[in-house]
Amino acid sequence: MISQFFVLSQRGDNIVFRDYRGEVQKGSAEIFFRKVKFWKDDGQEEEAPPVFNVDGVNYFHVKVVGLLFVATTRVNISPSLVLELLQRIARVIKDYLGVLNEDSLRKNFVLVYELLDEVIDFGYVRTTSTEMLKSYVFNEPIVVDAARLQSLGPASIFMPGTKRMPGTAVTKSVVATEPGGRRREEIFVDIIEKISITFSSSGYILTSEIDGTIQMKSYLTGNPEIRLAFNDDLGIGRGGRSVYDYRSSSGSGAVILDDCNFHQSVRLDSFDMDKTLSLIPPDGEFTVMNYRMTQEFKPPFRINPLIEEAGALKAEVIIKVRAEFSSSITANTILVAMPLPKYTTRASFELEPGALGQTTDFKEANKRLEWGLKKIVGGSEHTLRAKLTFSQESHGNITKESGPVSMTFTIPMYNASRLQVKYLQIAKKSGTYNPYRWVRYVTQANSYVARI
Repeated sequence: MISQFFVLSQRGDNIVFRDYRGEVQKGSAEIFFRKVKFWKDDGQEEEAPPVFNVDGVNYFHVKVVGLLFVATTRVNISPSLVLELLQRIARVIKDYLGVLNEDSLRKNFVLVYELLDEVIDFGYVRTTSTEMLKSYVFNEPIVVDAARLQSLGPASIFMPGTKRMPGTAVTKSVVATEPGGRRREEIFVDIIEKISITFSSSGYILTSEIDGTIQMKSYLTGNPEIRLAFNDDLGIGRGGRSVYDYRSSSGSGAVILDDCNFHQSVRLDSFDMDKTLSLIPPDGEFTVMNYRMTQEFKPPFRINPLIEEAGALKAEVIIKVRAEFSSSITANTILVAMPLPKYTTRASFELEPGALGQTTDFKEANKRLEWGLKKIVGGSEHTLRAKLTFSQESHGNITKESGPVSMTFTIPMYNASRLQVKYLQIAKKSGTYNPYRWVRYVTQANSYVARI
């Protein structure tokens, strides 16, 4: 049961606040923000965990497009349940407002409070279904211009083809109508994969895994049945024989998913035969399928770190990053980080000649090197050199006191698993449905680590 729900900006401003039970003291939002902003673990500043307790109050939070969605309670409740609820509340609000940011929340606070009162009643969850809420919520959203939206929203990048959707195609409300009272009949599909890879010091892959999600956002009236087709060589489970049998031991498909789960509306009647899913999509954004894959795949980046002593109180770090994907693809917002020995006092950096859009920093508080790259084109290689100064001589191996090197990134229109959506077919024929090439693929780093 939830005592309070509130949404804070990055500055700590209280944008939305609802107290359902009156059992948590006033000022909880300020207490929470101070705790998160100045979180320290073992005397070092770190990012606050998603769940923590202060003076008998449990705080749960998730960050969505820079906003903090927070719930409080005094009772012992499942953390995963509350965190999932916060994600779903954010998704419902986005479905209704179209754009989820501070401006849209402030302009639509009446609609947001109406949604919250229907989603949670006296601290108990009633429903998080966008479709069911339509029967109880009647306020119209105030449209907010999404041109400056910086978040990685669904379907902002589309496959090339004869038709292209504008970038704001899915940043509209599921309940708002087009000028003239018409609704645009559209549906969008995202395949988002988060990859985890650990490299050995010699560059070999020690562990690798893909956590994938297929998301849809539907603006189709009448909720027609659709069919979603995947690769012909797709298999699920070690045997790849049946979607219901995960215990088989030998695989034959080119793309083998270890396991997966589906939205409640998905029917698997013909999956084994032609690799298609049938479903009646609910209104708004929802997850069609989650999957996990440990089959070998080609990593998008290779990281080669090296650290060498350069004197009694000095050392040099060399980090090389090579993009292993096609030159037609570009990775964005790359950050390479490396923990340094605790007695490091200074770091000076040297970038390759002509480097553009790259930043370097030495975080003295937690002794960490950071290298940011705005973008990396496939097939290219980039190198960073850092000269370190120590306050004392190393009495051990500097390599053991440094690293590992971690990397975060986003690669639009690339998926490591090679899972593909061949086509989406709408069973109900209608002249108002306007098909586009709508599938977007995105790969992100979940845990990308190289040992030194």
